[in-house]
Amino acid sequence: MNNPQVRISQIDHVEFFVPDRRAAAAWYERVLGLKILPGYEHWSDAQGGPLMISPDGGNTACPALDAGKLALFQGTPQGERETAGFHRVAFRVGAEGFVHFLQRLPELGLTDHNGRDVTADLVADHSSAFSLYFNDPYSHHLELTTYEYEETKVALVGITSL
Repeated sequence: MNNPQVRISQIDHVEFFVPDRRAAAAWYERVLGLKILPGYEHWSDAQGGPLMISPDGGNTACPALDAGKLALFQGTPQGERETAGFHRVAFRVGAEGFVHFLQRLPELGLTDHNGRDVTADLVADHSSAFSLYFNDPYSHHLELTTYEYEETKVALVGITSL
């Protein structure tokens, strides 16, 4: 009997618990450009239902777009409980988006898991990618990553101390 494995095309969504779904959606739109998905907004009307947000209008039905959704649920955030839920969610951007995000850091007022202000000097050079680590207001650990290494490396001159 042939037992083929399921072939996963991509992660569809990640669930976050937040005290106020609308306030969280506004933060994610301001910081990362994620917008509420109108076609799924009615889900949040049901008790316990998620408010879905996405960078691409929810086009996760097309794996080539390589995007996913965040499902914001009303509830107690993970906070500092290291063993609860996932550890970090990473968002991929191109070199231009990464540099633009770094330039916006002063206005965004982000902090990391140690409570430090997030600045361009905290960019991590992974030799084939660059990452920046920060938290949302609910202590979820987030990461912005680019694999456009050489282009980003050139653009970072004068922005970071790397």
